[in-house]
Amino acid sequence: MITTRTLKVLTIAALAAIGSLSCSSELTNNAAPVEFIVTHTSTVNILDISPNNDPECESDLGTIQLRVLPKNTQTGGNMTNVRVTRYKVSYRRTDGGTVVPASYVRAIDTLVGVGATAAATFNLFELGAFSQAPFVSLLPQNGGRDAETLRPLIRLEVILEVFGETLAGDNVYDSTTIPLEFCYDCGGCR
Repeated sequence: MITTRTLKVLTIAALAAIGSLSCSSELTNNAAPVEFIVTHTSTVNILDISPNNDPECESDLGTIQLRVLPKNTQTGGNMTNVRVTRYKVSYRRTDGGTVVPASYVRAIDTLVGVGATAAATFNLFELGAFSQAPFVSLLPQNGGRDAETLRPLIRLEVILEVFGETLAGDNVYDSTTIPLEFCYDCGGCR
């Protein structure tokens, strides 16, 4: 027997499930008439966080490419161009440690045409990140070793998630993962 109270609970649960499904549509390209592809090319894989004035440490880590490809031959027109609106940066340790910098989301405004490739600038670390955990443990005054792994380097992946929509309003999303190593006074960035 279903009472009025049970029916209200079921209705609220159903509405919550529908709401969560509508949010998850943002994380797929399936409904969009285009494929949105985010790739990276690394030029630096090891970052020496010491203030040794290595010119390689002042350069970009690499390039991020944003591509929009049609799903079929009928796809085209300005309404399938993609406006990139924001990105999220998060981190995952690959060396057995668990402490990572805080993730964050930033706004961006870049338009990528169908069949085109665009390069955009993404900040992969917040200002001051290297003076906070987990990187601060690599400093000589703090022992020069990661507090969790007891190694003189930290390995992690930067996960870059990029969000946007076609000019017709279809959500698009893709991500790329960038592996990096961090050390202190280990011969510069390379």
